Amino acid sequence: MSGVDGKLAVLNTLPREEAAAVLRGICGCGLWVEGMIACRPFESAAVLLEAAEQQLGRLGQEDWLEAFSHHPRIGERDLTVARLGPGAAVAAKEQSGMAGASDAQRAEFARGNRLYEERFGHVFLICATGKSAGEMLAQLRERLGNDRATELQNAAKQQRLISRLRLERWLAS
Repeated sequence: MSGVDGKLAVLNTLPREEAAAVLRGICGCGLWVEGMIACRPFESAAVLLEAAEQQLGRLGQEDWLEAFSHHPRIGERDLTVARLGPGAAVAAKEQSGMAGASDAQRAEFARGNRLYEERFGHVFLICATGKSAGEMLAQLRERLGNDRATELQNAAKQQRLISRLRLERWLAS
C-alpha cells in the first residue's frame, strides 16, 4: 500500500499519542485533534478532509485562539519556539515568500505583528503559501483596521485554509 491509501492506513492505525502528534502538526487545537482521533478510521482522503472541516466547525473562540497560538509570526526567524511544536518546519516552508522580503518589509512586519497582537490578542494569521512578502504585508495593513470579531473570523478562515493544505500535503508526502 502506498500513496494516499498508505498514509490513511498509517493514520488509522497509529497509537493515539502518535496520531495526535501528527494531527497537532496540522492544527494545534486540542479539541480538533481529539475530534479527529475519534473520527478514525478514515475510509478515504475525502472523508478525512470532510472530518477535518467538521471538527473545525466545532471550535469556539478559545479553541481558535489555541490553534492560532501554534503559528509563528509572519517573518519570525526563530521557529524553534516550543509552542510551535510539530508545525514549525511546515510553517517555515509555508512562509517561503518571506525569503525575498527587504529589510524595510521585515521591519514593517515586526511593527505590524506587534500592533496586531496588541489589538487582537493573537498572531496575524494568513495562509502564506504562494504569497509574496508584499502580498502578506498588504493583508496585514488592511486587517489591522478590523474589529475583533471580524478579525477572529478572518483568522479562523485562514486557519481552515492552512489546515486543509497541510492535510493535503501530508497525504501526498
